[in-house]
Amino acid sequence: MELLTVRIEKPEEVNLILGQSHFIKTVEDLHEALVTAVPGIKFGLAFCESSGPALVRWSGTDEELVELARKSALALSAGHSFIVFLRGAYPINVLNAIKLVPEVCRIFCATANPVEVVLAETGQGRGILGVIDGVRSKGIETEKEVAERKSFLRKIGYKLS
Repeated sequence: MELLTVRIEKPEEVNLILGQSHFIKTVEDLHEALVTAVPGIKFGLAFCESSGPALVRWSGTDEELVELARKSALALSAGHSFIVFLRGAYPINVLNAIKLVPEVCRIFCATANPVEVVLAETGQGRGILGVIDGVRSKGIETEKEVAERKSFLRKIGYKLS
């Protein structure tokens, strides 16, 4: 077995969701979940089929994000994994809809941070062991930073007074 990492290359303002599912139907079901959750959403998604022709299957509403998803999924080439790139929407807007898709087994991360995916490769194929999402912690927040966090969440409308 070989351990390797794949860095997901994306524009800074683009969010991604990386997960695992179990069936080719995932592509159409994720597409439907996303457009139903956020009408007019801009996204690209790709799914690594892990049997038969073992193709990267794809869909989306934004050509640039679809290409990014296809390229990233092929770089991962990890069985039954999927990646979704979002522009102008956030994972918090669609994560529950994605989790409710019957084929979805797990979500590895949902973030705008830089991401490295830790993979194991054997003679059979590749699997995702985990992700490195962002940077190391630099310390513990102070009371001032607690107040700033709470203020920020209220300012952007995610928490009420």
